[in-house]
Amino acid sequence: MDIDIILQIAGIGLLISVLNIVLKQAGKEEQAHLLALVGVVIALLLVIPTINQLFLTVRSVFRL
Repeated sequence: MDIDIILQIAGIGLLISVLNIVLKQAGKEEQAHLLALVGVVIALLLVIPTINQLFLTVRSVFRL
């Protein structure tokens, strides 16, 4: 299993959480929420190719 994607998502999560805390301390709650949403979107964009490969593998295994 390729661990690079897991480490990238963990790194993005750490970065987003630190920036989120900084923004909340500065009183910018709305920007903190937007930053969290951007973090989720980036993580999904990293995972989509892996999910696509999973579906292709399942199709080839079951010959669908």
